[in-house]
Amino acid sequence: MLLRISLIVAIIAALAAGALSYIEVTDKIPALAKQRDEEHTIKVATMGELKQTKSELGKTKSELAQTKTELAETKSERDKAIARGDSMQKRADDLNEKLAKATRERDDAQNTLASYKATGLTPEQVVKLNKNLKDAMLEIEAINGEKSVLMRNLVKVRTQLESIIGTNSFVILPADLRGKILQVDPKWDFVILNIGEDKGVLPNGELLVSRDGKLVAKVIVRSIQKDRCIANVIPGWKLGDPVEGDEVSPAHPAT
Repeated sequence: MLLRISLIVAIIAALAAGALSYIEVTDKIPALAKQRDEEHTIKVATMGELKQTKSELGKTKSELAQTKTELAETKSERDKAIARGDSMQKRADDLNEKLAKATRERDDAQNTLASYKATGLTPEQVVKLNKNLKDAMLEIEAINGEKSVLMRNLVKVRTQLESIIGTNSFVILPADLRGKILQVDPKWDFVILNIGEDKGVLPNGELLVSRDGKLVAKVIVRSIQKDRCIANVIPGWKLGDPVEGDEVSPAHPAT
């Protein structure tokens, strides 16, 4: 009996709770429907704004692409204008240089003409004198070359003669003989020089080695080729270590 009463009470309580729930839900339905309608309105408005924004964005992209194209064309035109300006400036500089050169040549020609007029000579006489001058310069150059060869041979013969008769204990070398050290062998104390027989170097000729105007050593020639020679450092005359590039000159130059 107690169990039945409990069941009845439970059923009644459940019905009461269901009734209350129904009443609460019934009260909330209008509010929920209103909220749904408002959210739908907002969604529709948002979708419209989004569509408009997309449309404006597409238009902006199109305008941006057109602007980029115009900018590229403008830059291209600017570069062409700069190139044309540089070309025109270069041409102007060239013309100025040619004008200056032409002006100098005109002034030189005027001075030369004035000099010719001052001499009282005819153009034919001036041409002849110029040819004679060139021929004389070529002859002088040839004579100087022969003189140089003769002087080297003379020094060589004199040295040999003095060596034979015993009047001189050292070899005389050309006074204008100048050279440089090409290589150095510090182990065996010999050097290779850039002067040889064609410059008047003679066997046993002694040369002074200098650097920055200061004496470094004295060497004696032991082997000669046409354009170079090998010389040994003379003991007792080594004030420093000879190096490549040191200058050499005769220890006993011809007077």
